[in-house]
Amino acid sequence: MIAQGPQSADADQFGALLGAPLGVVAVDADNRVLAATGAATSAAATLAAMTETVPPGEVVTYDEADGRNNYKAIRILSPGLTLEQGPDDRTVKPATLILAFDTSVDDATTDILVARQLALVGVALALLLGLATIVLRLGMRPLAQMAHAADAIAAGSRTERLPTRGDHSETDLLAEAVNRAFDAQARAEATVRSMAADTSHELRTPLSTISGWLDLHRQGGLSGPGLEKALDHIENEVGRMRLLVEDLALLARLEAGRPMGRDDVDLTELAASVVEDAQIIYPDRSISMAPSPPTPVRGDAARLQQALRNLVGNAAQHTPVGTAVLVDITYLHDAVQLKVGDNGPGISPQDLPRVFERFWRAEASRSRAYGGSGLGLAIVEAIVHAHDGQVAVESEVGVGTTVTLRLPHSTSRRPKGV
Repeated sequence: MIAQGPQSADADQFGALLGAPLGVVAVDADNRVLAATGAATSAAATLAAMTETVPPGEVVTYDEADGRNNYKAIRILSPGLTLEQGPDDRTVKPATLILAFDTSVDDATTDILVARQLALVGVALALLLGLATIVLRLGMRPLAQMAHAADAIAAGSRTERLPTRGDHSETDLLAEAVNRAFDAQARAEATVRSMAADTSHELRTPLSTISGWLDLHRQGGLSGPGLEKALDHIENEVGRMRLLVEDLALLARLEAGRPMGRDDVDLTELAASVVEDAQIIYPDRSISMAPSPPTPVRGDAARLQQALRNLVGNAAQHTPVGTAVLVDITYLHDAVQLKVGDNGPGISPQDLPRVFERFWRAEASRSRAYGGSGLGLAIVEAIVHAHDGQVAVESEVGVGTTVTLRLPHSTSRRPKGV
């Protein structure tokens, strides 16, 4: 109940206090409308009739057919309340007050807010779509340039490369990676072409020698001792070609990454065996080995021995008679170091970076008297790298040359006292 006992209120002020969406309908004991304020003014009779049979305090919902006005109303008993209304202060004494709330006002506000939000979202999406299109066009431009460059490379251009801007963006990093791949491919192709040219050059001399002796034999120019001499020459040239083919096959297997043996090998024992053989093969050289304890490494004994033979043989073949060759092995904390040094004429600084190239020979050492294929040091480098080691060469003209190998040692057979 809104009041108990006699009370008086101004109806207009009461309506203003409730606010525009709210309204009040005052009815007498017979449910006749005495006064109406606010939002309830246009539907006072309807609200009175709608709430007549509803117990006080229960909320009732009313929706007009045209949807313009929708109400929620509640009936409140108000005995003893007097409302003054109008300029003549006309008074009414309602038995009941009907408080009404026009929900259509709230729905309209919601509709407006939704419409505005939809409009803002639509504008934002349009702006984002336009911005994304611009960004994509700018971002795809380097890719388009890369595609054109790749087409040029595919068409045969060996100098063309993907454009880079140096901004470390994703596309720039991609272009740099692809360029490195193209450079590696170009180097590989150049190596293959150079190897093919060098191989054909190396084979041309023995083939020409064999062909010449065979032609001389067909012409009847060989007989007796001359024929035996020709066969000896042919046999020597065939041996050189066989050696060349075997060395090339070995390099191909090493570069293909074929697995090698990983056994415990005593490098000191292998080196001592190689030095003993070299002393017999090259009696005019002073070939020796410094005292060394056992130096175990993990690797393929046959391949490591071949690398040592190539090093010692290379030092003996390309130095004058009487040159001393020394093999020295040291057990370091992280590797086994082997040095093969000589006191020969040395290698000039401009030639030093090329000593591991295939078929390369310094001008002062182009003699093929010992049947060298020009692949000895290249094979050494490939074998050492296959064992996860390093190889380096130091030389000074007039002083001598030293080739140094470093191989990982075997932890399972660590020498005593080291």
